[in-house]
Amino acid sequence: MQTTVSDYAVVRLKPKVERRIQQGHPWAFSNEIEMDETARGLPLGVPVRLQTANGKALGIFLFNRHPLIAARRISRKADNVIDSTFIEGRLRRALALRQALFQQPFYRLVHAEADGLPGTIVDRFGDSLVLQINSAGMEALRPELLEAVDRVLAPKHLLLRNDTSARQLEGLEQEVESLRGDFPSPLEVRENQTIYLADSAGGQKTGWFYDQRDNRAFVRRLVKGAGIRRVIDLYSFSGGFALQAALGGAEQVTLVDRSAAALELARQAAAANGVDGRCDFRKADAFAALEHLSRKGEDHDLVIADPPAFVKAKKDLPQGLRAYRKLARLSAAQVAEGGYLVICSCSHHVEGERFTEQVRRGIEDAGRRARILRSAGAAPDHPLHPGLPESAYLKALVLALD
Repeated sequence: MQTTVSDYAVVRLKPKVERRIQQGHPWAFSNEIEMDETARGLPLGVPVRLQTANGKALGIFLFNRHPLIAARRISRKADNVIDSTFIEGRLRRALALRQALFQQPFYRLVHAEADGLPGTIVDRFGDSLVLQINSAGMEALRPELLEAVDRVLAPKHLLLRNDTSARQLEGLEQEVESLRGDFPSPLEVRENQTIYLADSAGGQKTGWFYDQRDNRAFVRRLVKGAGIRRVIDLYSFSGGFALQAALGGAEQVTLVDRSAAALELARQAAAANGVDGRCDFRKADAFAALEHLSRKGEDHDLVIADPPAFVKAKKDLPQGLRAYRKLARLSAAQVAEGGYLVICSCSHHVEGERFTEQVRRGIEDAGRRARILRSAGAAPDHPLHPGLPESAYLKALVLALD
């Protein structure tokens, strides 16, 4: 029997908590919902008709009573049935947007709430897709999602990277599974006229970070325009910034990362781009490497510091802010007079102003003066949800230091 909207249970908010959601925020929290007998008995991730306390419709939400984020909006229209046809429409809209922005099929195809598919990430690597489902609602809709993916793209390879901590919060199991074909390893990525290599099955997240695409391109232009010779890329992962610096003309590029596997991919990619002779690969902790270089009295024309999230939960904020300040201080001390610093944060709990303030303090601690040349976020295949400040997670600053 075909599902209709009337088959969806009604879940209501408590009185006087609806304003934020009516203004566009896509989540309702567990302490805002009337957890009556109906709500407590609903299966994990089921679509529901969310209403205000007085019965005003707020749309269709995917409901999970267990985590703090208990309801995620998937449609503002209260009469939508959430099936494979509905999801196909969202995918086609996301695809049309990326095709308008990029000439090659290498991009984030679906960026969760911003693309109308809550907790869902799809990264495209040519005819290969990496899919990540981080919400119980989309996990319940996995068959419909896969059916829609087939109709829209029919990928040759499809990898499921369901191994994030977010799934644990949702009460979901972690798994990594190749759903179609022998997934390429390593996987070739083409970005900014550069060949990279990614480990999508075992590397971080989906194996690649498309969000820094535009910031990496800016670094290449900066290196070329400023005649930068010596570069160090801390937390280099598989070479995203470093290779752009080398291709921009830098004579000496040092890549520092704790992962030997990531550095090996960077080494292979450097060779594929013909710049391996100008790259040095060092397995080390970034803070330890900076302190070692400081003792040796070395400096660089450009220092790049793009660390993993220092603040993964609100309770970590004070410690994380101190870490960003320390990173800015040690990095600034490594910048030659008249050189440049690129420093980033991907912690969504750290607002842009607070990050910039910690960077300013760190540079002051190093006794340096700076000018901000660029303050940017993620590339446009990582769109921001206007009602969800958390989606503006990436902050990237480019500074000129005296």
